[in-house]
Amino acid sequence: MIKLLAVDMDGTCLDRKSRITDGTIRTLRDAAAAGITVVPATGRSMACIPHRLAAGTIRKNIAGYGKMSEDARDNQGLFRYVITSNGAKVTDIVEKRELFREMIPKEAALALLEQCRKIRLGVTSHMNNEYLLQGRILVLLGHLVYGRDAGAVRWVRDMSETVRTSGYEVEELQFYFMSLSARNEIRSVLAGFPELSAAYTRLYVEVFAAGASKGNALQALADHLGIRKEETACIGDGENDLPMFQAAGLKIAMGNAVPELKKAADIITGTNDCDGAAEAVRRYILCS
Repeated sequence: MIKLLAVDMDGTCLDRKSRITDGTIRTLRDAAAAGITVVPATGRSMACIPHRLAAGTIRKNIAGYGKMSEDARDNQGLFRYVITSNGAKVTDIVEKRELFREMIPKEAALALLEQCRKIRLGVTSHMNNEYLLQGRILVLLGHLVYGRDAGAVRWVRDMSETVRTSGYEVEELQFYFMSLSARNEIRSVLAGFPELSAAYTRLYVEVFAAGASKGNALQALADHLGIRKEETACIGDGENDLPMFQAAGLKIAMGNAVPELKKAADIITGTNDCDGAAEAVRRYILCS
């Protein structure tokens, strides 16, 4: 019997237009009502948890997060624990405390940002649960792509200066490829940073501490809750979900998942445009 369910957000619970359907929300509610601990496991920062899921506890404790929507009010109690920034943090939003954290060393973050200055990249970061974007063009693109979920983003003029002067640690850095060669150039740079890990998508690379992963975060949460591996399930679509698959007993890949994840999966469900995550929860978890 599954007791802990970790679900990725983008590409899994959210469709290609970054929307989460009523059917998916209803199925996650059903899972929570059945006594399953439902955990969003995302590369996003806490402030950018999809607004239709974000519980009031999150919204009241993130500066500039805005008013709680009716959906968020309806979904209070849907989840208590959140894995954010690709496993840099596991947060108990009820007790307002972190159960797990693995931050990028500030010296490494500054050195990486300096070495990337000559590469055509868009630069963003997660710090203090916020999503920081260098340059107004990225802020505009963020609002166009993510809509209300991008309501808590914050513009900064220079990311290196922001990291250098901030009293907060870096949860994650993201670099968007602005040229055909940018992907290979930053891959070469990252080879010189063994203390960091990276997960690539078609458009950007996510960089986090070597000890941070959705897998390590999920394992830490399962240990905290006293839940065994065989009682844990996860659903994902991307390269950053591979470590989570190693920590879960039941591994479900989306129909739109990358080939590596499909190879590691026990089950392949429908795509994110066809409520594949909800289908898998109903067929393989709620009916078990």
